[in-house]
Amino acid sequence: MTAYPDATALYTRLQRDGFAFVTADIMRSLLQAPMLADWPAFAASWNDLAPDSYLAASGRHRRRRHATFAADAGGEVQRRPHQPHYQSLEYNRLQGDIQRWFEPVLPVIADGASLRRILDFCRDCFGALAPATRSWHIEVHQFRIEARADEAGEPTPEGVHRDGVDYVLVLLIDRENIESGTTTIHARDGGLLGSFTLTHALDAALVDDVRVFHGVTAVTPLDPARPAHRDVLVVTFKAASERVL
Repeated sequence: MTAYPDATALYTRLQRDGFAFVTADIMRSLLQAPMLADWPAFAASWNDLAPDSYLAASGRHRRRRHATFAADAGGEVQRRPHQPHYQSLEYNRLQGDIQRWFEPVLPVIADGASLRRILDFCRDCFGALAPATRSWHIEVHQFRIEARADEAGEPTPEGVHRDGVDYVLVLLIDRENIESGTTTIHARDGGLLGSFTLTHALDAALVDDVRVFHGVTAVTPLDPARPAHRDVLVVTFKAASERVL
């Protein structure tokens, strides 16, 4: 478990290793927790996600909402019109090469203090790692993975993968009555670079998607008689314009 006393230490770790696990206490500091003014409502919005109808029958117990934003380097993050999520087969063997339309993130959440602070943090963090990038295409995914007594929940049904972007933030919102859900980080040759489990709200994984692969092990209920889920926010940043020469 590694602590990051300031943002510079986090940038150094990401530049060196291509990924970082950040504990909730450090993320609270980095996100300036008092700015997460609507956090209770933000976290509760995971109770109002729509089923992911694109999944195969064996992994249908996933709910989500999706939104797209854009930002100039150091500029305001702005929401873009609702649009599909697209990945090529190179990055998603299960659902690549199709336009997937998901229910949008609710306006009150998209415009709320918590999400806006998280997006500003990502812009500053990823912008510091890629100072030549003029503007960013940003996607936000609210995910709930449900685990049942007769079927484990699959946070990454496509297996160990890359998302086809530049940088990824995975932020834990809640986990209820589940075990496992271990994040693994891999080199291009498949070698394991690191592993950790997001267990507390605001535990986070930051990933340089160009350099490393990532995956999450299946989650199972601790008590099969009770509902079980893993809620995460995934934010991806991809360069959206030509780079400065």
